[in-house]
Amino acid sequence: MIKIESLNANNVIVTNDSLVVELDDGRTVSVPTAWYPRLLHASEKERKNWRLIGKGNGIHWESIDEDISIEGILAGRPSGESQSSFKKWLASRTFV
Repeated sequence: MIKIESLNANNVIVTNDSLVVELDDGRTVSVPTAWYPRLLHASEKERKNWRLIGKGNGIHWESIDEDISIEGILAGRPSGESQSSFKKWLASRTFV
């Protein structure tokens, strides 16, 4: 039996449609970008600007203030951010 909390990410790819995570056990997991509205509304440059946190058990995007856990991805949990919080964040964004 594999413990979810023991799995870590090695690499991350974000497209317009998918968040793809390569795990240290050799699997690749893909979830819809729509699960994470901040990623969905991020620019391509912002999506590429990620870093692994917690030795790979999470992913952080500084420019959009988004953190996603590997455990949450594997458990099938989309973003838990409230609509009011997301709308406030979206309204605060400046586009060049």
